[in-house]
Amino acid sequence: MTRAMLLSLVYAALACAPVASAAPEEPKVSIAFVGDILLADTPGKVIKQGRDPLARFGPLLKKADIRVGNLECVVATKGRAEPDKPFTFRAHPRTLKVLKRHFDVVSLANNHSGDFGPIAFSEMLDRLDRQGIGYFGGGKNLAHAHTPLVVERNGLRVAFLGYNEFFPRSFEADHDTPGIAWSEDEQVRLDITQARSQHKADLVIPVMHWGQEHEPLANSRQRHLARLMIDAGADAVVGGHPHVTQDTETYRGKPIIYSLGNFLFDSFTAEENNTGWLLHMELTRKGVTSWRTHVAKIDKEGSPRPAPKIKGSCWRMGDEKARVCE
Repeated sequence: MTRAMLLSLVYAALACAPVASAAPEEPKVSIAFVGDILLADTPGKVIKQGRDPLARFGPLLKKADIRVGNLECVVATKGRAEPDKPFTFRAHPRTLKVLKRHFDVVSLANNHSGDFGPIAFSEMLDRLDRQGIGYFGGGKNLAHAHTPLVVERNGLRVAFLGYNEFFPRSFEADHDTPGIAWSEDEQVRLDITQARSQHKADLVIPVMHWGQEHEPLANSRQRHLARLMIDAGADAVVGGHPHVTQDTETYRGKPIIYSLGNFLFDSFTAEENNTGWLLHMELTRKGVTSWRTHVAKIDKEGSPRPAPKIKGSCWRMGDEKARVCE
């Protein structure tokens, strides 16, 4: 056999040899969370004028696979304002186009979803469905309100649950009545467990409406419930309602962000009430691998503006606590 023939056989064998394939990449998903979104009052007037009060945060929101906010009002044309509430918020349905532009999912578990009664709330559910905006923490009945919203992105199924802890408890859903999900410890624990067992979620994130207004630190009830949820299987806990940002924590390697503060909201004059966070979170099947906050400054019209000169907080899996972003 000539040398040329031998080389030809060697090359043929190498060509047929199996090539070692690289290990498949771990699927990842990114989620952007913001706090209270008010589409009524001044933000609603801005939208009526044809302007987008969320436009300045559009590029940051677009970077996430899933975008989540707390809808702190009812969006409807029907209903009557609750007579015993000092503040009631109802936004015009035209505002949903702007909401859809920037958000995929909203939580309804808050103390303003029921401001105009069950008729307005039911109308909002129908309008959100028609607009293609997902929602959780509220529904057409008790079972619906406690059913997780499962969003699939990049091969990962993320379950969102929402609960309100701010009294009065008058707008909780019942077995045949629309309303929001109220936070009962054993029910919350069961909902998280069933999100995995029945709804086949890879990741579970409760979004809470809790805490004391204007307090920068989470209270003992918030800390107790956050730990209970993580012990039940939650991968992270994200909260709001105090109208200010609160502290963050790591428990059993899982992040807890107690309050994101306001995001699209007017009527406040104090600096702390006009400062909020956009929370950007990265996750795999193992849980949250990293998160960071982007600071928002809210102007006189209630619109959030990015404040890149103010450093946010950063965290990576394995860190005991968050640090200032480099």
